[in-house]
Amino acid sequence: MSARRITRTRLFAATTVALAALSLTACEGDELTGSPAPESSTSASADGNSARPAGGAKGDAGDTGDTGATGSTGSTGSAGSTGNGKAPGSGTGADKSSGGNASAGSGGTDGSDSEVPGACSAADVRITAANAPRPINHLLLTATNTGSKTCALPPYPAARFGEAQAVPPVAESSKPQSLTTLAPGESGYAGVRLSSGDGSGENGYETTALTIPFEDGSIARVKLPSGGVYVDTALTVTYWQTSASNALEY
Repeated sequence: MSARRITRTRLFAATTVALAALSLTACEGDELTGSPAPESSTSASADGNSARPAGGAKGDAGDTGDTGATGSTGSTGSAGSTGNGKAPGSGTGADKSSGGNASAGSGGTDGSDSEVPGACSAADVRITAANAPRPINHLLLTATNTGSKTCALPPYPAARFGEAQAVPPVAESSKPQSLTTLAPGESGYAGVRLSSGDGSGENGYETTALTIPFEDGSIARVKLPSGGVYVDTALTVTYWQTSASNALEY
């Protein structure tokens, strides 16, 4: 009986030792798998060496704020993100710079605009008159710039034939889009209907004198064709044109 008890005791002891060995092996296996302990994970996050989880977005915003606002701390990172990474006052400076460029551009445009030509004077132009081959009873006036600067003719010649007190009417259909301007040496043209071709005009008379006033008060005296001209109530002038053909179409 004592021999059996000894044998059982030894078997129990051996079994206990084997179980202990298995437990130790299992623990060592866990250590070999390299599973991080909670403390080591916390330490890595504290050191900032491992990538931050998605929950660290607030901290990233703080970092952005540090970059955007000079001398600001992470707690004021939202203010830095509003500034979009620019130093305080940089936005204002950009606006001022842009405004300055705009002003300079508009000034350049104004400065680059060509000067508007002044009105012609009787001293600037020489006006001649010639009978037109057609239509009949028409006179062609030619105004040539004899000055040294470009000038603008009046809208139409306010022609006064002889002792006439009234200015003849102007053919509105001959109005150009803008005033006729003359560079030195250039000419403008105006047509004059002297009288009706069918004799329907009234108060007709002959004259050898023609004067054309200008806007500055000066007066050009125009020499008429030899023998003078005959005018009546059909007298009409055109606006100054840039071509003789246009002036004689009306």
